[in-house]
Amino acid sequence: MERIVDTEVAVVGGGPVGMLVAAELGLLGVRAVVLEARPAASARPKANTLHARAVQSLARRGYLDGVADVARAGPQPFHFAGIPGLDIAAPQDEPTAILKLAQAELERLLERRAVAHGVRVLRSHEVTGVTQDADRVHVEARTPSGTASFTARYLVGADGGSSTVREQSGFAADTSPATVSALMGQVRFADPGAAPRGWQRTPRGWVVCRPESDGTGVIRVLNFDDGPADRRERPTLDALRAQVGYVLGRDVPMTEAPYLSRFSDFTRVARDFRRGRVFLAGDAAHIHFPIGGQGLSTGIGDGFNLAWKIASAVRTGSGDALLDTYDAERRPVAEQVVHHTRAQLALMRPDPGLDPLRELFARLLTLDDVSAFLGGAVSAQEAVPAVGRDRAGAGTGAFLPQQWFKTDRGAESVTELLREGRPLLLHHADSGAVHAAAARAWDPLVRTVRVHGERPLARDALLLRPDGYLAWTSADDGLEGLLGTWFGPPR
Repeated sequence: MERIVDTEVAVVGGGPVGMLVAAELGLLGVRAVVLEARPAASARPKANTLHARAVQSLARRGYLDGVADVARAGPQPFHFAGIPGLDIAAPQDEPTAILKLAQAELERLLERRAVAHGVRVLRSHEVTGVTQDADRVHVEARTPSGTASFTARYLVGADGGSSTVREQSGFAADTSPATVSALMGQVRFADPGAAPRGWQRTPRGWVVCRPESDGTGVIRVLNFDDGPADRRERPTLDALRAQVGYVLGRDVPMTEAPYLSRFSDFTRVARDFRRGRVFLAGDAAHIHFPIGGQGLSTGIGDGFNLAWKIASAVRTGSGDALLDTYDAERRPVAEQVVHHTRAQLALMRPDPGLDPLRELFARLLTLDDVSAFLGGAVSAQEAVPAVGRDRAGAGTGAFLPQQWFKTDRGAESVTELLREGRPLLLHHADSGAVHAAAARAWDPLVRTVRVHGERPLARDALLLRPDGYLAWTSADDGLEGLLGTWFGPPR
């Protein structure tokens, strides 16, 4: 039996990126439905690294409340192309610069928040068709009880690298073919003491292994002598054993592998992240070689950038001017991630001729400026929204670091003030009243907060986007025009 469901926003894909978009929409009062083909969150080992900007963004909305290690202080050791010595730091009072959190756990955290905000999560709903017209997007899905049809004002495709939304909606993409492929397995070691640990480079490739105390672990092998494998070829434990043995030059006995997967350095970036009423986010929009664990964090950045803009379009009819900034701001970020991961893969190739270059990079990583630059790129802390900065005050586009302000309610932090997911105008009690009065014309869409004592960033007033980036300061004019672009005419 066919069911027809109408909603304001349909989100295809219930992984972390899709669940984040849905939770953010629900927080802002938007009716949303998540369509996910899987019956439950997968426990398979996938991405487990969240970098600093993603951690900071999630913390500002309270998604990481109660998660262990969030408050871990100080620079966190990392690597660049497998070369140790890169320290990734976050500003003082921010959460940890690197958080290890299983993708499945993050997905469940976000799903619980989405459901709490009234989002409908429909599992075992496999999307088979997507079309759009001037007013709505139309989605067909296969369910255990038959077919279902959904209509929505907007649709977000967060359905992974093999995105049905991307293919059905006609998104073009720029790609580069695979040159190597790797195997990953969640395995049990016959002799845990013989399992390799950490990053192992040989003249034939790399093995990266994280053994656990119970004799299991996740092992990855990258064989540069073998070339790219057929993506349709199903990985086997025998193939994993053979590849690890070849690269290491010794056998690593493994008795079982509950989960195996294959990945490569194939890259794809959609030429547009928006086509009409359809948007792409996460792996549906961009995929790359997963060195450095940047894929999940990049998708989280997509979700925070996109959700509040769609919510504004739904609630106020703000339309194309704001929605178009999603592509303009996020596609360059994805392209830069692809560029950096390809550079790292080039350094990882076991050609002896690259040894002097690797040694040079090892020395460069000890320099504070180099480490800060590369750490900022990997952690996305150097990424700033570009739209509108050429007409705004100094510093606009920066991510406002964690700090405390004295408000009418007492001491409140940036994290506490952004918890509601609304744009935030901070204005000084003595000198910012005129800006507060202008912003109140868009109440309750914009939250205004009076600050006592020191002026925020030495300004009479400043406007924060819901995703934490500085959009405007009183050093510039044009506040009403900016809010009009975001939310339509004053009310």
